[in-house]
Amino acid sequence: MDDEDLDASIDERRRLVALAYRMLGTTGEAEDAVQETYIRWYRLSDDERAAISIPQAWLTRVLSRICLDALTTARARREIYVGEWLPEPLPAGHFSPGDGAADPLDRVTLDDAVSSALLVVLETMSPPERIAFVLHDAFGMPFPEIATIVGRTPAAVRQLATSARRHVRLGRPRPVSRSERDSVVTAFAAAARAGDLAGLVALLDPSVTLRSDGGGIISAARRPVHGADRVARFLFGAMAKHPETTLDELRTTDGLAFAMRADRRVIGIVNFHVVGGVIADVWMMLNPEKLNAWRR
Repeated sequence: MDDEDLDASIDERRRLVALAYRMLGTTGEAEDAVQETYIRWYRLSDDERAAISIPQAWLTRVLSRICLDALTTARARREIYVGEWLPEPLPAGHFSPGDGAADPLDRVTLDDAVSSALLVVLETMSPPERIAFVLHDAFGMPFPEIATIVGRTPAAVRQLATSARRHVRLGRPRPVSRSERDSVVTAFAAAARAGDLAGLVALLDPSVTLRSDGGGIISAARRPVHGADRVARFLFGAMAKHPETTLDELRTTDGLAFAMRADRRVIGIVNFHVVGGVIADVWMMLNPEKLNAWRR
């Protein structure tokens, strides 16, 4: 394999992982799905592989079927998941090509496509809806091709995609600009560090919700915390209990967020969803199995 073929192979694997992540919500599950896809590819005979005119299309179809099966079983697993389940937060430009030196505007577009707000909404969809939305709206696959993956007619798949878009419109209000979002998050951090309860409450939507995901491995709130005053007091209480923990700014696919560090080790990511100039959601990822991207 020459350098050009190797680069193409790496780019294709990156594309498949990005696709699987949108479908499954964690890089671990995405990597497993891609690994299974390649195992099935290499199990084909030489003649069978030679008969496949577009390997990329074959890999995408097989991966999508694997993800569809995984989503169906994941629903059952998440019913017994300890506490809240959140999608895995990722560093900005995580799926950018090469060393991440792509054009900044391109990186923002890639990041928006895997934003936590969108992934949270995708979790509310049925597995076929999610597959149809990701394949058609994010990857431009025609409805007849998707129909062969989900076992529906093209017309039924079109309806699935329409239903999925409705979920997105209802569950993901128009996002603010990245700069506006980051200015709200910066003000939030300043109020938190100053112990300014009133200032913190003012930056939170009255119906704000805080969710924390410990996966049953790390202690976390088992249920969502609702309301500006309760969320602010919860955060101040957590900071008071763990004074050794620092909050360091970093960039996620959503924009500015904070790493919780203890002994210079990332033990959590605090991320935000900003709507209309205030914070509508606070997401705290504490599950160590979903922090691998931050420890490399």
